[in-house]
Amino acid sequence: MCLISSISQLIKKKIKINTIVTIGGWVRNRRHSKLGISFINLYDGSCLNDIQVIASQKLVNYKNEILLINSGCCLKVKGKLQFSPKKLQVYELHALTIKIIGWVKNPESYPISPKKHTLKYLRKVLHLRPRTNIISSITRIKHNVGMYIRNFLHKRNFFWVNTPLITTLDTEGFSKMFRVSTLDLENLRNNKKDTSFFKKDFFGKEAFLTVSGQLNLEVYACSMSKVYTFGPTFRAENSNTNRHLAEFWMLEVEIAFANLKDIICFIEKMLKNIFENVINNNEDDLGFLSKKTKYDLVSKMNKILLNSFNIIKYTEAVELLQKNKSQFSRMINWGEDLSIEHEKYLVNKYFKGPVIIFNYPKNIKAFYMYLNDNKKTVASMDLLFPDIGEIIGGSQREDRIKILDERLKECGLNKNDYWWYRDLRKYGTVPHAGFGLGFERLISYIIGIYNIKDIMPFPRTPYNANF
Repeated sequence: MCLISSISQLIKKKIKINTIVTIGGWVRNRRHSKLGISFINLYDGSCLNDIQVIASQKLVNYKNEILLINSGCCLKVKGKLQFSPKKLQVYELHALTIKIIGWVKNPESYPISPKKHTLKYLRKVLHLRPRTNIISSITRIKHNVGMYIRNFLHKRNFFWVNTPLITTLDTEGFSKMFRVSTLDLENLRNNKKDTSFFKKDFFGKEAFLTVSGQLNLEVYACSMSKVYTFGPTFRAENSNTNRHLAEFWMLEVEIAFANLKDIICFIEKMLKNIFENVINNNEDDLGFLSKKTKYDLVSKMNKILLNSFNIIKYTEAVELLQKNKSQFSRMINWGEDLSIEHEKYLVNKYFKGPVIIFNYPKNIKAFYMYLNDNKKTVASMDLLFPDIGEIIGGSQREDRIKILDERLKECGLNKNDYWWYRDLRKYGTVPHAGFGLGFERLISYIIGIYNIKDIMPFPRTPYNANF
């Protein structure tokens, strides 16, 4: 494998002209001329561009193999790198040998033909859709954004902590969770009210796939100051919208000696750093996706870079929405959560940009959020983005054990189940704050594609886990 060059290396001029190179890839399309020359467009996913391979009839397998090549075939090509006479491409590869690694046995039934396919169609062929430019572009940007996030945090002395995917606690206190069990499902159905039944299970109690790694992450924040986790989380809500998945990725950050204002400032700096890196380092993929989506993605991100985020208290947001009640099918009252139509109005019409709403009523937020002096609200925040809605949710964490115990009781949770979490408040407690960022939602905003199923490689939704 070390002898194989990537097409990205060729396109980015990292290999000198007239060099003999070997590449591997898949056929995008091919054309055979009457002069005994074939033109094969090859891609390997390393970049947006294909490279044109020139194959002449002098090759020993030209007639019996190369003339039979179709879209999708996998090739290994050894050839000399040359300048291309065509304006749309800098280089081409003049083949010395072409080896067919994998044939497409039924070309007429190949699901990813050179013709254009809709994103809806591509969701039916998840195993083949990475072969399209649009999905490979999304994947490269998603990979790069993950790297930008890690680099941003690393440079600021954050430590990565791999929090567990299996838990016995519901972080939010009211989530629908996937149960993890080795028990016989039929017996499980017959023993719903018998809690002792779960003592026979693998972990000796009910266990679930996590909805958040936050509580575990706080353990490390209360000793290592600045930490993050980055991985999959799970929600069992029966929701099949463009914005929801049963399995999605979250970046979760916890910072000791920090309050709500600190993380609001940190979030804006982090997101602007990400956008700046995307603009500077992903020009080809952004240009391609801009044409596909009809959005000027660079201008959209530059607008955010040039302006501060709008910041408003929950109470002020509700008052603003009530003044414009004619815009909505349902009015909002203080103490209620914002609906999608309320969020869209604030970010798309009123502020026309990102909005941070903070100090939500305690009754609609989780038990771990810091109780404000008015005893009615908690030091929490949501960041809303145009066309997406909520991208980040965060808060200052409750570091006072007495108030934490009161909040657990109010939320109907047994404080004994959270004994280790409570210990953090008993032994050297520290003010700290953190947030969770929906990774796929962030990518959705960056690339201008607003169905999250097109961003997750293998989306998990109700009645759909086929791949």
